[in-house]
Amino acid sequence: MKEQLSADELKALVKSVFSLKSEDKRLAILVDVPDETCPDNDDWRERRAIARDWAEVLGRSKSDLNLESIQLIAYPNVHSNNADLPETAYTVETFDSDWDADELAAQGTSRPFEKLLGHHQIILAPTEFSTTAPLKLLSKKWGFRAATMPGFSQGMIPALRLDYEEINRRVWIVKNVLDPAIGLDIQWTVNRDKTYTAHFDLRYRSAHASSGRLPKPGSAGNLPSGECYIVPYEGEKGEPSDSEGTMPVQFEDEVVLYRIAENKAVEVLSQGPLSDIERDKITREPAYSNIAEIGFGILKDFGVKPTGEILLDEKLGLHIAFGRSDHFGGAVGVMDFTAPDQVVHIDRIYIPEIQGNVHVDQVTVSLEDGPSRLVMENGEYTLF
Repeated sequence: MKEQLSADELKALVKSVFSLKSEDKRLAILVDVPDETCPDNDDWRERRAIARDWAEVLGRSKSDLNLESIQLIAYPNVHSNNADLPETAYTVETFDSDWDADELAAQGTSRPFEKLLGHHQIILAPTEFSTTAPLKLLSKKWGFRAATMPGFSQGMIPALRLDYEEINRRVWIVKNVLDPAIGLDIQWTVNRDKTYTAHFDLRYRSAHASSGRLPKPGSAGNLPSGECYIVPYEGEKGEPSDSEGTMPVQFEDEVVLYRIAENKAVEVLSQGPLSDIERDKITREPAYSNIAEIGFGILKDFGVKPTGEILLDEKLGLHIAFGRSDHFGGAVGVMDFTAPDQVVHIDRIYIPEIQGNVHVDQVTVSLEDGPSRLVMENGEYTLF
């Protein structure tokens, strides 16, 4: 039997996440559709069906939420995570989960995307490619609240039923540790015998609490959620970043070793076919090499298991992202990439199910005044 939210659970989720206010009148659900460049897959098709079903259920229940309208908005996919959204989207009265971009253009009503977004106060975005970066920026311009759900699947539905009061409490504990820190140090052991360390410069930065609650207009964040994240200093103030060291990331059975200098992966030290691919990436697309985020997911203690989708899996432990950072308060944005379709923000997640040969020994933060503080040891948090 397929996992699904009941009508009452879906209504309760919207109320809990967005803390609905009297001025909240319109809710939109965003979906992206496949094209020749990015053909369809079963998970994507199922996700579009979930979005359609949610729109229908919420449409029948809108009076219970004091909402005036529920609108399903579809658009051609943008081919990569966190790339800017297209100028045009389509409102649809009925929606077939098998539609592609051509069928959408034939059946939908074309609208300027930004104006559509600005017309709504509440947005859910269960999409194939992440909309977190553009919606974070556009929410500040238009004042909406958006829950971004890239790669959402039925397997994640139990994570929508968690105790988000307790999740919020733990996320803020991590934030209060990161905010005064000027540096963060990580030690890993690879294949049980080789140790690597990296230092990340946290000067001039504040952490962000993403606890699955979006009560304030002009905000966007992931759902399901449960993480605190921070962008290392990237050198934009004219003073070089102090981030440096060796960072391991496991791809399949190969561990790629990146040499970090001034907050960028400037060299791949390891050898192998996947090391060669990563070496080519940081050479061909320098903005990809930017260390864009250090995140601390806390959902593992709530019994959540990885699903193979970054949206949920990054909420289970330590993760470090490459690429775009401006949506998190950093300095690297779309214009720093060679082309819009090359924009990426991609997380590398340090949990045993994903990187079984890379063990997180310790994570510590250093303060300008006072002793360093241990955040993680042997892959477990020491803060709660």
